[in-house]
Parts: sequence; structure tokens; C-alpha cells
Amino acid sequence: MIHYKTPEEIELIRESALIVSKTLGLIAKEIGPGVTPLYLDKLAEEFIRDHGAEPGFLGLYDFPNTLCMSLNEAVVHGIPNKRPLEEGDIISVDCGAKKNGFYGDHAYTFQIGEVAPEVKQLLKVTLECLYLGIEQAKSGNRIGDISYAIQQHAEHHGYGVVRELVGHGLGRHMHESPEVPNYGKRGKGPKVQNGLVIAIEPMINLGTRRVKQLNDGWTIITADRRPSAHFEHNVAIIDGKPEILSTFEYIEEVMAQKVM
Repeated sequence: MIHYKTPEEIELIRESALIVSKTLGLIAKEIGPGVTPLYLDKLAEEFIRDHGAEPGFLGLYDFPNTLCMSLNEAVVHGIPNKRPLEEGDIISVDCGAKKNGFYGDHAYTFQIGEVAPEVKQLLKVTLECLYLGIEQAKSGNRIGDISYAIQQHAEHHGYGVVRELVGHGLGRHMHESPEVPNYGKRGKGPKVQNGLVIAIEPMINLGTRRVKQLNDGWTIITADRRPSAHFEHNVAIIDGKPEILSTFEYIEEVMAQKVM
């Protein structure tokens, strides 16, 4: 059952989403060669708690950490560890926060130093997939229109679109109805209408779409061990149009300063 949100509830979700956005901005400042995912995970937990929220992932389904940190061929649900990041790595950082009873949840895939051109292109196209999907999240459309837009753009570039993991509704629970796949047919699935809040999150692989789970019970990797990219935003339908509740602005500001 889909729980449509009131304007007041959407604002509470936005507040939680912005805490996640700021947390990812903090990660952007600290991330780089030689830094360990576990160090970043501790920073994120402290930052979220300092802003009056709870880490959304820590303990959820018994997940052991604040951040999901998925390196290179890891698609999602990677567990932070002590392996220092290296030049040329990419890492998806997925973060959740809960405040006033509502969740925020989004992700960004970071480049560690200079990455291979084909990997940089994968990140670019995956981010484009995210925004193309968001454009379709408007009244009169269906979830399948979002899914189709993502799939078509990714597959046009020869990439694999993960089937086993999907976006989702968001609110008092981290994962609510409806599911938001990154593949599908136009005109299919639940209607998009005012009050719907969803997490749209393309998971796109450089090679095969097939994935498998590691023995840790969490980490999902590509079957061919080629890189995977993952970006996620929280989106509410307001006055018939998609409004992004999260932002990558904090990340982009940091990245611009690092280039200068």
C-alpha cells in the first residue's frame, strides 16, 4: 500500500534528506587516497547525531554501519572497512538519516583522484539516468515511465541495468511502497500523483547487469567484477511535478574547491 504524504510530512522528509545531503558533503571534504571507509563511516555517524538525527542504516535489518560504502565492482550495501582508498577507485556512499520520525536516504558515487575514462563516462551516464528518471516522476505518468527512461539511457550506452535491486517509497519507513525499478515499460506500474515520495536510484554496471552477493551477507557485486555506479535522490510529487528533496550541492561545492 502506498502512503501518500501531506505537505507537512514532505517537509519533515526534506529535513531528514538535507541532513543526509550535508553528511555527504562532509564525506566529500574528507574522501581521497589513503582514507579508510571506516574512518568516513565514524565521521558520518557523529555528524548525523550532532544534527539531532539518527543514522538511518545503522541496525536497519541488522546492518552494522552508518554508511553503505560500495567500492569499484560493489554495486550497493558494501560494509565500511579499513582498506585505504586508492587513486583510481570509485566508491558509492549511500547514507540514511531519521529525524522527527521520517527518513532521508540518498547516495553519490565518488571518484578517488583520477579514474579511467570509461569509468568516468559510466558515472556521467548514471547521473544522467537519475535526472532523466526524475523528469518522468510527474502526475499522469506511472512508475514504469521512470523505469523506462533510466533503462533506455543506460542501455543506449551499452551498460548493464541491475534488476535485483530497486528504488522505493520513503517516509516513516526507509523502504515503503512502491518499488521503483531501473528497468520497465512505459505506462506500467502505480500512478504517479501528488504526495508520492520516492527514492530514485539507478544502479548501472559497466559490463553485465548480473550481480551476486558476497559471503558477508550484504555486499552486492557485479558478476564480471567490472565497476558499477550508483546515484540516488529523494523526490516528492508536489503540484503534479517532481521536487527533489535532497541535493548534491554540498558535494559539488567541495569538489569545485578541490579543483581550484
